[in-house]
Amino acid sequence: METMIRLENVHKTFGSLQVLNGINMEVKKGEVVVVIGPSGCGKSTQLRCINGLENIDAGRIMVKDIDITSGKVDWQVVRQKVGMVFQSYNLYPHLNVMRNLILSPMKVQKKTKKEATEYAEILLDRVGLLDKRDAYPGQLSGGQQQRIAIVRALMMQPEVMLFDEVTSALDPELINEVLNVMIDLAKSGMTMMVVTHEMGFAKAVANKIVFMSNGVVAEEGPPEEFFANPKDERLKSFLSKVLH
Repeated sequence: METMIRLENVHKTFGSLQVLNGINMEVKKGEVVVVIGPSGCGKSTQLRCINGLENIDAGRIMVKDIDITSGKVDWQVVRQKVGMVFQSYNLYPHLNVMRNLILSPMKVQKKTKKEATEYAEILLDRVGLLDKRDAYPGQLSGGQQQRIAIVRALMMQPEVMLFDEVTSALDPELINEVLNVMIDLAKSGMTMMVVTHEMGFAKAVANKIVFMSNGVVAEEGPPEEFFANPKDERLKSFLSKVLH
């Protein structure tokens, strides 16, 4: 199976703080890898490094056959392969939903307005928000805005999707509508790397769960083994707090 993302001995510091301390990880085509761990363990930083939003201090990150740490990277090409959805929706408040969606495909991929609009309508229908095509972000709930943010990333037809705690800013009753979109995406075969605190989602969808602690991968494995038989003491402690 083709490797879509590979991290090799990745280190990252912020000042004197060692955030990533020799991370090795692989995400294969079609896999859903869920990354869990306590706050401050480096989960989100790792995603930001994969998407080039942070530079690493040592090691190597490969996205398919592109070494994104080589210093000779066309980020426009990489970011079309790798979509990212953040905790905050980052939609343009002054543009309606459709304009938010078609802007990048028209500007970056030189799609016509008709092509971009037709694809946006397909994706909006898929997430149950076609009727909101003319609404502005301020008229939508948090869950609806996050679903639109996912669609916006999908508009570039990426090969990998990165999700950074996309439900953590949502009210509890809105979380499932976003998770259901992600579950649908996983079932369609999308390669995904997901940082989340939603253990139910991890159990249901992940091919592999990775537990990070103090900037290292402390344990990883398939969900059934990971939850039923944790080996690392830090993981046991973490799961005792998050599994009710």
